[in-house]
Amino acid sequence: MPEPTKKDEPNGQPEESVAPESSGAPPPPEISLEVSPPPEAVAEGKEPVETDGKKPESTEPVPVQAVVAQEPCPAVNGSIQPQPGGVGVKEQAESANSTLKEEGTCSPPPPDDAKPAATTPSPTPQPEDASSTKKLSVELPNDSVPVPAMGRKDSVWSLGEGQAPDELDKPVDNPPLSTLLIERPLSGAVTVGGDITFVAKVEAKDLLRKPTIKWFKGKWMDLASKTGKHLQLKETFDRLTKVHTFEMHIIKAKDNYAGNYRCEVNYKDKFDSCSFDLEVKEAETGSQNIDIRSAFKRSSEGQEDAGELDFSGLLKHRNQREHKQQDDTPEVDVWEILKNARPDQYEKIAFMYGITDLRGLLKRLKKMPKEEKKLEAFAKKLDPAYQVDKGGKIRLVVDLADPTVELKWYKNGQEIRPSPNQRKYIFEHKGTQRIMVINNCSANDDAAYSVVAGDEKCSTELFVKELPVKIVKGIEPVKTTVNERIELECEVSEEGAQVKWLKNGVEVPTGVRSRYRVKCEGTKHFLVIDDASRDDTGTYSIMASGGTSEAHIQVDLKPLKVYQDLQDMTVLLGQPIKLHCEIYPGNVPGRWYRNGQLIQPSDRLNIIHRNKVHRLEIAASSLHDAGDYTFVPEGYSQSLSAKIHIIDPPRVLLDSLNFPDNTVTVVAGNKLRLEIPISGEPAPRVVWMKGERVILESGHRVHAETYSDHTSLTIEVTEREDTGNYKIVLQNEAGEATASVKIKVVDIPDPPEAPLVPVVGGDWCSMTWEPPKYDGGSPILGYYIERKKKQSSRWMRLNFDLIKETTFEPKKMIEGVPYEVRIFAVNAIGVSKPSEPSKAFTPLAVTSEPTMLVVDDVTDTTVTVKWRPPETIGAAGLDGYLVEYCVEGTNDWVISNKELTEKTRYTITGLSPGCKILVRVKAVNAAGASAPRTLQHAILVKEVVEPPKIRVPRHLKQTYTRKVGETVNLVVPFMGKPRPKVTWLKDGNPIEPSQVSIRNTDCDSIIFIRKAERSHSGKYDMTVQVENHVDTAILDIQIVDLPGPPQCVNIEDVWGGNVALVWTPPKDNGNAPITGYTIQKADKKTMEWFTCIEHYHRNCITITELVVGNEYFFRIFSENMCGLSETATQTKKSALIVKEGLQMKTQEYNDHDFKEAPKFTQPLINTFAVAGYNTTLNCSVRANPRPKVIWMKNKITIIDDPRYRMFSSQGVCTLEIRKPSPYDGGMYTCKAINELGEAQVDCKLEVKVQTQEL
Repeated sequence: MPEPTKKDEPNGQPEESVAPESSGAPPPPEISLEVSPPPEAVAEGKEPVETDGKKPESTEPVPVQAVVAQEPCPAVNGSIQPQPGGVGVKEQAESANSTLKEEGTCSPPPPDDAKPAATTPSPTPQPEDASSTKKLSVELPNDSVPVPAMGRKDSVWSLGEGQAPDELDKPVDNPPLSTLLIERPLSGAVTVGGDITFVAKVEAKDLLRKPTIKWFKGKWMDLASKTGKHLQLKETFDRLTKVHTFEMHIIKAKDNYAGNYRCEVNYKDKFDSCSFDLEVKEAETGSQNIDIRSAFKRSSEGQEDAGELDFSGLLKHRNQREHKQQDDTPEVDVWEILKNARPDQYEKIAFMYGITDLRGLLKRLKKMPKEEKKLEAFAKKLDPAYQVDKGGKIRLVVDLADPTVELKWYKNGQEIRPSPNQRKYIFEHKGTQRIMVINNCSANDDAAYSVVAGDEKCSTELFVKELPVKIVKGIEPVKTTVNERIELECEVSEEGAQVKWLKNGVEVPTGVRSRYRVKCEGTKHFLVIDDASRDDTGTYSIMASGGTSEAHIQVDLKPLKVYQDLQDMTVLLGQPIKLHCEIYPGNVPGRWYRNGQLIQPSDRLNIIHRNKVHRLEIAASSLHDAGDYTFVPEGYSQSLSAKIHIIDPPRVLLDSLNFPDNTVTVVAGNKLRLEIPISGEPAPRVVWMKGERVILESGHRVHAETYSDHTSLTIEVTEREDTGNYKIVLQNEAGEATASVKIKVVDIPDPPEAPLVPVVGGDWCSMTWEPPKYDGGSPILGYYIERKKKQSSRWMRLNFDLIKETTFEPKKMIEGVPYEVRIFAVNAIGVSKPSEPSKAFTPLAVTSEPTMLVVDDVTDTTVTVKWRPPETIGAAGLDGYLVEYCVEGTNDWVISNKELTEKTRYTITGLSPGCKILVRVKAVNAAGASAPRTLQHAILVKEVVEPPKIRVPRHLKQTYTRKVGETVNLVVPFMGKPRPKVTWLKDGNPIEPSQVSIRNTDCDSIIFIRKAERSHSGKYDMTVQVENHVDTAILDIQIVDLPGPPQCVNIEDVWGGNVALVWTPPKDNGNAPITGYTIQKADKKTMEWFTCIEHYHRNCITITELVVGNEYFFRIFSENMCGLSETATQTKKSALIVKEGLQMKTQEYNDHDFKEAPKFTQPLINTFAVAGYNTTLNCSVRANPRPKVIWMKNKITIIDDPRYRMFSSQGVCTLEIRKPSPYDGGMYTCKAINELGEAQVDCKLEVKVQTQEL
């Protein structure tokens, strides 16, 4: 019989189930059958009534099914021997239908790798006489239930609530049948190694889909994850009978497969379950009458009377052993002694009776069935479980064997005490029956109950089934206006019931900040909306466990009257703006919008509402205040609009360019494009002037351009004549402004004069020179020096770093060889031509001074210096070095080493701590001492301080760019001793620690920004200081973001299938240049957007191939290096493509005269060429008929010269000069001639000779 759970509905009367303890060995039964005795026989403890093999006619039919047949046990004295702990079975001629049911507990099936016990399935027993039917009866005494089995839910006697003998004729109140299972799996038994199948069936006539079934072992183990070679689950469906069949196959059963199983079936809100038991029996292997003393006596070599279960004897004499049956019966029943003894006395008893195999004895004793203790206190116990509806009444009845025994009732372990003031629990006594009545059952009564009589206890579980909550009165539809209060009311069948409110099928939020409030008054539930809006329109429903109710709510707008509308205004920049309107009713609040964006009050913007008057006041107008203003009354569909136009006098913003003295410097020959920011509303007209000459936009080399926010001056090839003051004049309807800019054109300097060589040494000389007369308009940065042997033509560069002074000492010259030197002047523009060579000179001298004298180490009493040998060692060689020092402020040089040292490192000892000394070193050879090499600075006799040095990584020497939201983590290493002090500044200001994290160590500094923002962009100054030594570095960080949309998109013109669009650049470029625009179009009918063009760079475009008769909207996204803007600016108006008339009117026209005199559309450009490399001169000419092209050099026509090649294709004229030399430089002219006229253009070609550097 299944074990009822909290969701179970028992089917029929409970059946008996007996579970032997897991420690006891199951007896070898003769026949294992399924038995369901009538409830009357179970209640009275009598034998069941015999039937004729059919189902008995009773309130509940009893299913009869044979499960497994096993080998019969050997008969003793002509009767079947019942096993301890089992159910007694004996043959009777009168019995027609009864079965045997044996159930047990077990653990879950083991893993597949466990080997199953190898046994042979037993054959089905045959009847003694085929002509007669053998009948069986079952003895089911009340006291045959083991005590441990009565306290377990998975193995318990379930006898129901017994009836007194005088109530047998009364009808029995049976619980309702299951709603899903039409056939439940029945308990069964199987031998070790055998197979068994359990079947459950569900009728699917009223089910829309397949139900869900789960098989459990014990209480919680789901068997779906244990399927394998020992366990298989199968599902089938019969379309004719509409029945789902679920089967569980257990293959090659093992001992630990025995136990209680459960089957659960779910379908939507329906649930059903059933419990059943499986008993696994061991196959009979021999006689049970064994002498324990002879069975567990160890054998010795040569003995033949060893016990039959002595495994050591089996191993020693496997081939010689002969089985001998023990005929003698032991005089003492050792089994009884062992069963009644304590476990610590087993060893003593075994040796007392000569038993030496103690391990075998313990295994055998463990399998012995234990005698069950007969219950004495209870004549009838509680059922395993009871079920009652919520609000109902339940009676718990026990029958006592001794009415005088004290009885106590418990709920979840807490004693239930009677109270005269409450009628929840009522206790009744009827003879030997003790009854506890629980009134008005609720969810709190769903618990475990137990009753204690003396030292004995019986338990049960009570399951309280909740009834569905029904809706008594549904909600009604509501129609109201905005800002009104809405209250929905519904009444249910039970107080305190849980309900759910939904809007359009979605649950209504009822949190603290929600607009919806839910309240409950008894059985009535309310949903309240205090301030209704149009968004509250929809279908509202309430859902309970027993039904739903729904209604529709309609929220409409209120009417509005306008007494005074908003007026358009034109305001001068900086002047106040006042917008005024008057509406009725006067207590209606509203919102102000500018270009569709909500306006919030601020310090400069004030919103006033007094009765019917609404005003918007701006103290000082700005360009951003221009646009379309809209006032929207709250709760009304009508809105008021006006347009504000801001005008501003023009201004030239030269201060933002940071030009010193408004002067722009450019290198001659380069292109100059000067962009000057301007402002003014509307956009001003701009005029550029140099002196009295106006610079036009159509100029060739010099021209001006004007845009909405800036104006530019472009000089294609700058010349020295372009230097001068340029004037800018701006005009618009608000006023006029002027400004001037100075342009300075710089060039390379002139070559210096020939240098002089006043002093000559053995391998060096001293040379001087004068600066060049013209520095090219830029200060001289330094000089390059070259020398060569007089007999050679190969010049060698002596310095790779510029020399600031006008003196130099060339070294490493060969004695006796004449040399010449020359000078190059260098400024910011470039290198001049070389000077004339100096007069030849010959070096003849002794060894030069040592080089690279530096301090290697300093202590409190010593100074260590090191140097390198002289650059030039004379023919006499080098004998050694002489080290001298003197105290700072004196001229007394002291020789430190009395003897010459050959090493280039020396330590001066015996110095006073804290003093400052100067050190010099002389190289000595046979010709004498060289000039001394002296340290430039005095040395403090103190521990050495290492100056700081910042080693900026290569990728940080340029602008470091990151996108908004990315992480910035920069590590800048540095050196210095002792530990330097590191400070950071951003744009000259201290860094806010909450924005940027700085971490400094001994050797590096880390700047970390977890989530970059555009405000983090700027120049970060890093300063590292050790005492008075300071080193600095600058990091340029740029944080970029997506740009904003274009400010305004307008439809300029519509013709045919074409639309012309114009727009203004976005106000926010995302801190990065705008790289293009994406234009999309959408039909007004569908409003599906399609891309017309991407990465478009201009601010105007013509969209073509539009469908006639359609009406289009357009929108534009701006784009920078981060991508497209998040939003787009859409045209306010649509473009309707009108279908033109079908009649075509032919117009008379005259053929256009395409004849044209030659005109150069692209002039020649002054060019610099390198000698030996081909160069080309290009220009373009337009003329009709095709002109004749003539090339000239220095006004002389070029004819049949192999060094020149002339091409002319599609109006492009090219002159190629092959490997030009300095003689090919000059003025080149291209002349085009036809019958209508002629034109020519000139350019200057300069050929430079490539200098060879060493």
